[in-house]
Amino acid sequence: MKVQYQPKPPFLLSTFLVIFIIHAIQVGIGVHGFQRVIFMEAKQDAWISVLIAGFATHIVVFVIIKTIQIYGSTDIYGIHHDVYGKWLGKAFNSVYILYCLWVFLIILKNYIEVMQTWVFPTVPVWLFSFSILLLVIYGVTGGIRMIVGVCFFSITLSIWMFGFIGYPLRFADFDHLLPVMESNLVSILKGTHKMTLTIIGFEILYVIYPYMENKDKVQKYAHMGIAATTFLYLILMLLAISYFSPGQLASTIWPTLSLFKIVKLPFIERTEYVAVTFWLLIILPNLMLYLWAAIRGAKRIFGIKTRRVLLVFTTIIFVSSLFINTRVKINRFNDFFASVAFYITFCYPFVLYAFARLKKKINAHKEKMK
Repeated sequence: MKVQYQPKPPFLLSTFLVIFIIHAIQVGIGVHGFQRVIFMEAKQDAWISVLIAGFATHIVVFVIIKTIQIYGSTDIYGIHHDVYGKWLGKAFNSVYILYCLWVFLIILKNYIEVMQTWVFPTVPVWLFSFSILLLVIYGVTGGIRMIVGVCFFSITLSIWMFGFIGYPLRFADFDHLLPVMESNLVSILKGTHKMTLTIIGFEILYVIYPYMENKDKVQKYAHMGIAATTFLYLILMLLAISYFSPGQLASTIWPTLSLFKIVKLPFIERTEYVAVTFWLLIILPNLMLYLWAAIRGAKRIFGIKTRRVLLVFTTIIFVSSLFINTRVKINRFNDFFASVAFYITFCYPFVLYAFARLKKKINAHKEKMK
């Protein structure tokens, strides 16, 4: 496998689209109910946990891009191959592929649960899984340019939802945010850790980076995307804390969706139904990007044809989705994934950067010795 990877010019993307890619992949199923999970740890200081999580994400993204820039134009699969060697590199790349498929399954199962709870309680899981997978397959087979187009329209066509979320401001009591810093630092950091499942997605830069036209500007646009996501989560957290009482927020599974329930429009009786169904457009970029990254890895490592890998991966996901069928199982699945994802997304980039720098120095020393 070649370490360097430079796509052909027709497949290159305008660099400013990184903003939409990062924002679209970070805003997914986690936004439905992250407030309750963070509030359980940090109480009314949960908004501070959101800010710390956003700041930590900026640092990690800076390290991720610096790691890729060591090689010029490559992805995480090429970096693993160079740093760890052929066989160990394949093992690490296989783990990353499994991680992408795992995230895909997490997003799919959580969205299906929301759909069954709020809108279609009698529709079976297999029908939801099959229908969504068909949409994802159609998008992935269209290539990276089509997927990024979905990211762009996912954001632009969902701006109206942010306006509706502002409706509960009339009933908000901002005294719920006081006193500030009542929770200790440990509790706030625990809340930050609980943001993992909500804020991940930025690691897609490891795979999408070679497709950017002007790679020198990826750093700037990536941080703009993360800032937009952090701002959105901060607003939603402040709104949830100020609208719900502490007891209500601690017992509300999906606070963001619950905020839609009070929106009253003359032509729509149940606004939350519209929000839940429309949310499919928001999670589609998540699903497409992660599946595309997994397929890209399988093709780069093992040289397997795209269509064959797509069929195998979607079949595995479809079958797996049928076995995780209760709220308890989904919660356990989410918690276990979040604990693993924290190390993969927030810790491992620093390790990989250190190894990449070390390998570069060793190679430079060998060149001098010749």
